[in-house]
Amino acid sequence: MSVDSAVGSPPQAPPRGRVSPAAFRWFALADFIAMIAIVLSGAAVRLSGSGLGCPDWPTCFQHQITKVAGYHSIIEYGNRIVTVAITIITAATFLAALLRDERRRDLVAFSGALVLGIVADALLGAVVVYSHLNPWLVSLHMVLSLAMVAVAATLYHRSKYVYGPGAVQHVRDPHFLFVARFLWVPLAATILAGTVTTGAGPHAGGNGNQSVARRLPIAFSSAAWIHSVAAVILISMVAGLLLAIWHSAAPAPLQLGVRRLFLISLAQGIIGVTQYWTHVPVLLVELHVLGAISVTIAVTQFNLRQVARERVAGTRRVPA
Repeated sequence: MSVDSAVGSPPQAPPRGRVSPAAFRWFALADFIAMIAIVLSGAAVRLSGSGLGCPDWPTCFQHQITKVAGYHSIIEYGNRIVTVAITIITAATFLAALLRDERRRDLVAFSGALVLGIVADALLGAVVVYSHLNPWLVSLHMVLSLAMVAVAATLYHRSKYVYGPGAVQHVRDPHFLFVARFLWVPLAATILAGTVTTGAGPHAGGNGNQSVARRLPIAFSSAAWIHSVAAVILISMVAGLLLAIWHSAAPAPLQLGVRRLFLISLAQGIIGVTQYWTHVPVLLVELHVLGAISVTIAVTQFNLRQVARERVAGTRRVPA
């Protein structure tokens, strides 16, 4: 049986009270989507100027849950409700990992890390509110959320493939593997510079009727220039990888992965330049946040594609 194929006999029904490996994949996918949702909903709160719509935490206004002071409160508290739903999904995924038939330590560890990440993100959100949207903490909030997206993407990938002692694995190309690992450096630099640019930019997260949130002590144009340099380095590295893999005998998964990464990175760069020259309109900024999520996922998946593994029984795509 070749690598990347399903292993073993057709999946059997798991014992009562256990979760089948095929079913756990759907828990992992739900958690993955949830991590994406938490970044987008948080960005929507900031861009709508609703960051201080609920001055109290975990309640909304004057220690009451239901009392609101306008649509900013509705948006901010709506985001908290989304976070509660995401917390339930994440906790359910962790429980499913514990109950998975043939429990795997890696799946328990990654799903457990997401539970801890959700808790840390919620507590950090409380500190952000009570610090009146301290820009450094808002930036850390974004970095943590993107890190959780990468962890969730890894969890979903691992839920579909066989890992552990004795598992079949094959490095597709050791040279590309090294470069793929190094991509995390320019990606991290680009994300960090991007959060600094946001912290120096016009979208503080508050509105005219709330306390004015502080901005980072750096010119927006200077922060944007640093961010663009980091982004150009990342895109250039991906373009070099694209040319190298294209003119080599690299396996199809690597070729597909690098093409996807290049197109996403290039689109993200175009959105970034456009939003800067159009004075960072809200819709483009939200789209840029979606682009940051997409690039993070693409780099994560490209790294995971470097090693070929056998599929978990019951998770293989059915040919059309």
